[in-house]
Amino acid sequence: MTLKRLLGFDTRKQDYAYGRDPSYGFTSAAKIPERWVPTTCGYCSVGCGMHIGVRDGKAVSVRGNEDHPVNLGKLCPKGLSEHEVVSAASRARHPLLKNGKGRFERIAWDDAIGTLVREFRKVQSRYGPRALGVVSTGQLVTEEFYALGKLVQLGFGTNNYDGNTTLCMASAVSGYKRSFGSDGPPGAYDDLEQSDAVFLIGANIADNHPILCYRLERNPGKTVVVADPRVSKTARMADLYLPLKPRSDIALLNGMAHILIRAGLIDKDYVEAHTTGFDELEAHLAKYTPERVASVTGLSEEQIYRAALIYGRAERPFLAWTMGVNHSSKGTETVNVINNLALITGNVGKPGSSPFSITGQCNAMGTRETGFTSSMPGYRDFADEADRSDLAHLWEIDADTLPRGRGLAYPDIVEACVKGDIKALWIIATNPLVSFPNVDVLLQGFENLEFLAVQDGFHPTPTTQIADMVLPAAIWGEKTGTYTNSERRVSKVNKAVDPPGEARPDFDIFLAVAEELGARDALFPGWTGPEDAFEEWRAVSKGRLCDYSGLSYDLLDEHHAVQWPFPADDARVAGDGRPPTSRLYADGRFQTPDGKARLFAVEWEPYPEQPTRSFPFVFNTGRTVEHWHTRTKTKEVKILERMSPSAWLEMNPSDAQRLGLRSHDLVTVVSPRSRIEHLELRITEIVAPGQVFMPFHYEEKNSNQLTQSAFDPISREPNYKQAAVRVERSGPRSVVR
Repeated sequence: MTLKRLLGFDTRKQDYAYGRDPSYGFTSAAKIPERWVPTTCGYCSVGCGMHIGVRDGKAVSVRGNEDHPVNLGKLCPKGLSEHEVVSAASRARHPLLKNGKGRFERIAWDDAIGTLVREFRKVQSRYGPRALGVVSTGQLVTEEFYALGKLVQLGFGTNNYDGNTTLCMASAVSGYKRSFGSDGPPGAYDDLEQSDAVFLIGANIADNHPILCYRLERNPGKTVVVADPRVSKTARMADLYLPLKPRSDIALLNGMAHILIRAGLIDKDYVEAHTTGFDELEAHLAKYTPERVASVTGLSEEQIYRAALIYGRAERPFLAWTMGVNHSSKGTETVNVINNLALITGNVGKPGSSPFSITGQCNAMGTRETGFTSSMPGYRDFADEADRSDLAHLWEIDADTLPRGRGLAYPDIVEACVKGDIKALWIIATNPLVSFPNVDVLLQGFENLEFLAVQDGFHPTPTTQIADMVLPAAIWGEKTGTYTNSERRVSKVNKAVDPPGEARPDFDIFLAVAEELGARDALFPGWTGPEDAFEEWRAVSKGRLCDYSGLSYDLLDEHHAVQWPFPADDARVAGDGRPPTSRLYADGRFQTPDGKARLFAVEWEPYPEQPTRSFPFVFNTGRTVEHWHTRTKTKEVKILERMSPSAWLEMNPSDAQRLGLRSHDLVTVVSPRSRIEHLELRITEIVAPGQVFMPFHYEEKNSNQLTQSAFDPISREPNYKQAAVRVERSGPRSVVR
C-alpha cells in the first residue's frame, strides 16, 4: 500500500469509475471493450456461450451470450470472471529445459521441439515404442485432440496414450458402450425443462454445473429427486431427498427396478422389441426387496417406494448423474443399472426422458469422439475390421498401421512408470500431482522416468516443477477451434487475444513436433490451421453416430452451437431458424450388432476400503462452485480465491462432540496412506454421522494424499470416494477465524 493510499489521498477512483458500454449500458469503465469476441466457456461441460471483451489487445471482461441455446446469457461465477485467467501472473511464457543443476533455463522453440523429439525417440529406440506414454486432458479444442491422436498413435507409434478424462468420465463412456453399443449421451438439456420427474444421482449441479440449475428452474412442472450421501446445495432443491449411504446407489436403483416390475410400471412392449437380458435381470432383482434395499442404503422403505413410483408414474422421467456415480470402482456397472431403469420403462431418447451423463470438462466429449484413446476417431472399434478398413481408407494408410487395441489407460500408464516399463512421458494440460489418487504412487513412477515433458498454459504448477521440459501453451481466449458439450452440442471457440510471451496454441506445437519427426505431410497433409483439422474430422465422422459432416465453422458462427449427429444432407431447421434439439435412440435402435440395448444384472457390493476402529470415518471429496479442478486457473482470479481461499473438512456435529472438536479447530486427517494436517474444521449437518467431506482443489492440502489406488476394472476410473480415515486435533482450538 502506498503512502497516499494509507493517508486517504489516493481513493483509486479510476478503479471504480463507471462508463457506458454501447451494448450493455452502465458498467465498470475498466471493463468496457473496443470489441466483443464470441466464444464458448472453457471450464465445465455445460458449454455456455459468451463474449470476451477486448481492449488494447487484452481481455478485460466477459458477457453471457443471450442468443446461445445453452445458457441464454447466464454465466456462473467462474465464467463471469474467466477473462482474468488469460492475464494471470502464473502463465507459462517461454520453453524451459532443466540444466545439469536441476534449474530451468529458457531455450528457443526449435531447440525445445528438437529436444522433445530426440528424447522421446531415444527412449523408444532403447526400450521399444511403447516406452513412451502420453497423458492429455479434456480442455483442448477438438481439432487439437484429433491432431494429437494421429501424432501419438501414428507418428510416435505408441498406444500408451490416454487423457485425464479417464479420471472423471470413463465410467460413463464404458456404461454407455455396454448398454447401448456406443458412447454418446442420448438426451439434451431441453429435457431438464420438459421432464416431469428429474432424478439426480450423485450430481451436485448447483456447485458443479450451475447453469443447469437455471435450466431446471425454468421447468414449473417438475418433481426433483436427489440421491446423495451429502446434503449438497442440489439436495436442498429436491422435492424428495434420498440421503443414502455411500456407494449404495446400485442397491437403490435395483430396488426401484424391483418395485417397478412388481407394480407393472414397465414398458413390456419396448423391453421385448428393443432390449435383451430382461429375464435374467428380473430374476436377479427378485432379491432386491424394499426391506433389503433399506438395510443397505439406510433409507426407509417408504422413501424407496416414493422414489420408484415418482419415476415409474412419470410421463417424462429424466435420469442424470455426475462424479458421485463415476468416481467409483463400480462406476461402469452403476451406469448400466441407471440405463436399466430407463430401458425397462422405455425412457430413452424421448423428449424429457433419457439416462444422461453430465460431463466434467469443457471438451471431454470432443476427445471422446476424436481423441484416439479408448477408441479410434468416430467411435470406431480398434478390433473391428470394418472400422479399421474404413478409417485406413479415409486416411489413405495401410490398416495394419492402426493399433490393434487400446493401449494403457491413465492409471495403468502410471503403474507402468512405477514398474519401469514407461521411460518417457508427455503430459498435456493437466496437473496430475494434484488430481491423481494416492499421489505418492504417481511420484514414485515419475522418479523412474528418463524424460518428463509437460505442456501447459501455466507455470509453475506442482507438475511443471518436476518436469525436465516445460512447453508454454495458449489457453482459452487465445486460440480457435470447437468444443462439444454434454448434450453433444458443438460450439465455436474463437481467439480474442494473443498468448503471452512465446506461448503457442497446442495445435501449432503438435504440427511442429510432426515436422521434426518428418511426418507432417503424412499425418497432416496441407494443414495450416485448426479448420483444416475440422474439415478432415467432418469427413472421418460422416456416417458415424457422432456425425459432424453437415457442420462448418460458418454454420457454428451463425447458430452459436449445433448438436450432433448433423449429417451433410441434414436440412432440419426449427421454427426459429435454428437446428432443432436432437436425441439419440428415439427409434429404439441401438449401436449393437442386433440393434438392441443390453440389460445387465449387477450386484451391489460394499466399497473397497471400509471404516475400521483405526480409521472410522468415510472420506468423501468433491468440488466447490468457486474453483475448478486443481485450482491452477481459479486461484489466479481474486474474487474466486477470496471466496474460497483454503481447504476445509466438514464433519457432523455428533462426531465433533464425541471427539471434543469445535468449529474452526485445526484438524489432521489420516488415511492408511498419508495425512493432511492443519485443516479448518466446519461442523455441519450437511454430512451424515460417520462421514467427512473435503474439496479436492487445493494443492496445499491435497485430498489425493489420502485417496486410494482402487479403480473400476472396466473403465479404469479411480474410486475417489469412500476412503477410510480418522480425524485428530492438530493445533490450538479455534485458531481459524
